[in-house]
Amino acid sequence: MATSLLKVAVAGISRCSGVSLLRSHSTTAPLPGSLWKLGKLNHVAIAVPDMEKATALYRDVLGATVSEKVPLPEHGVYTVFVELGNTKLELLHPLGEKSPISGFLQKNKSGGMHHVCIEVDDINAAVADLKAKNIRTLSAEPRIGAHGKPVMFLHPKDCDGVLVELEEA
Repeated sequence: MATSLLKVAVAGISRCSGVSLLRSHSTTAPLPGSLWKLGKLNHVAIAVPDMEKATALYRDVLGATVSEKVPLPEHGVYTVFVELGNTKLELLHPLGEKSPISGFLQKNKSGGMHHVCIEVDDINAAVADLKAKNIRTLSAEPRIGAHGKPVMFLHPKDCDGVLVELEEA
């Protein structure tokens, strides 16, 4: 019995660069001593080799509401958002030869999950706290993302191989 409880407790812990985080269904309060709190999943981003085909799949085959294709030159991508009710999918396609999505698609010809975006209540406090905990970021300062809000990407090597985007709610 004690072994089973220990396994359940261990299964509830995820690791991000040596920082233990307990999984919880509620994010109503920041960690003790923290000046920021983690919010809801904003979107899951999927890199796609053919934006029109991917948009048609979600809109015409699956019946989802999709946005127009929007260029984001400062991020080197085109985006389309697929509304899912409780969250969104972000379809990403390269914009320009130096797009980070071009490199991703060279390694993953069929496309695939690129990153997850989680809301935070204070992006600057979150970034400062995470940097103090040795979590690397992909830029020195937050930039304006697809929703017109400040965002910061966390290095996947510090987050168990997942590219994490934080977006100020």
